[in-house]
Amino acid sequence: MPPWLLILILMEGVILLINPTRKDFAWYQGLRRPPWLTFSALIPMIWLLIHACFYLSALISWSIRNNWNLVVAYVLLLILIEGYTWLMCRSRRLSTGTMICVISWVYGLILTVLLLSLSFSSALLMLPFLFWAPVEAMITWQMRQINPGC
Repeated sequence: MPPWLLILILMEGVILLINPTRKDFAWYQGLRRPPWLTFSALIPMIWLLIHACFYLSALISWSIRNNWNLVVAYVLLLILIEGYTWLMCRSRRLSTGTMICVISWVYGLILTVLLLSLSFSSALLMLPFLFWAPVEAMITWQMRQINPGC
């Protein structure tokens, strides 16, 4: 199996495996959102772009180093990111989601800094996530404020 396909299967497998159930996600969908969040319909597209950037970044890193340790680093980031929604929906605690979102951003920042010494383009492809994760954390934090008890 070619490495590009194995990396794709591995990353997509993580994304598919760490998803909340429909019942758990329905809880999240039923929560009130901040009034400034007028672009919520675009959020799935934003995440699709981020996942595509992760894949391309991992592929570039692999082509330079042929090192599975780097691929594992990307997979760990995906586990954190996907775990954000899963754990938040399972626990019904928005503060848990905010905390995991911040942890994933810090981990993503560390990975990006490490990638800079390997490939500027790999590091550059991490920027959509690094810009979006704080927005996602702020959305979740504000949702916690307007949905007491969550």
